[in-house]
Amino acid sequence: MSEPHPRPTRRRSWLEVRQRQLRNAPPPVFLAVVSSLAVAVVLGGLFLAYDLALGNGARLPGGDLRTLAGVVFVVAVAGLGAWITYLVVPQPGRPGVRSRWSAALGLFAALPIAYLVLVVIFQVVKPLLAR
Repeated sequence: MSEPHPRPTRRRSWLEVRQRQLRNAPPPVFLAVVSSLAVAVVLGGLFLAYDLALGNGARLPGGDLRTLAGVVFVVAVAGLGAWITYLVVPQPGRPGVRSRWSAALGLFAALPIAYLVLVVIFQVVKPLLAR
């Protein structure tokens, strides 16, 4: 029996490749991003509430500590994102084994997520609430 003639593969555009990558994300990466995003959304909501309270004239102990709160937000998202990823993502090829690889994956996912959540909160959500 002769083998069928293989069809030539079609070159995909840059956008098609990125859409395929988004639809077929590796589970460890997906879990790292979701865990960091969950932490960032919760802490970002608290940070936004603090910022709005100060903006509305509330007198809170310690005064205006928004800069410190922003630094604490980024550090907390990075730390908690790395820790949660360490807990839920095993090292590839070694089921059930947690390692520094998992924590590093969480850290590398958490830092851009923290920045993006800050941008969305203070450039999109806060102006909508100020109306």
